[in-house]
Amino acid sequence: MEIVLDLLLKLIEIYSWALIIYILMSWFPNARESAIGQFLARICEPYLEPFRRFIPPIGMIDVSPIVAFLVLKFARYGVIQVFTWLA
Repeated sequence: MEIVLDLLLKLIEIYSWALIIYILMSWFPNARESAIGQFLARICEPYLEPFRRFIPPIGMIDVSPIVAFLVLKFARYGVIQVFTWLA
């Protein structure tokens, strides 16, 4: 059971880093058009889109990724709690 918990937590951490890299790529011209940018877009955009639909940008700043990170953090705590209950 501990192996599954460690795997899930590691996947959440890797996905968080992928989101950070994808968001930072928006600061560099044509970075999202690269092969890595397109790969990250395929895995990050489906997760970010629902947040962007409900949270409008403030001026030119998109704050939806902040909420997306909070949801991932809560998911991490939720996974830990579920495995604590099962153990």
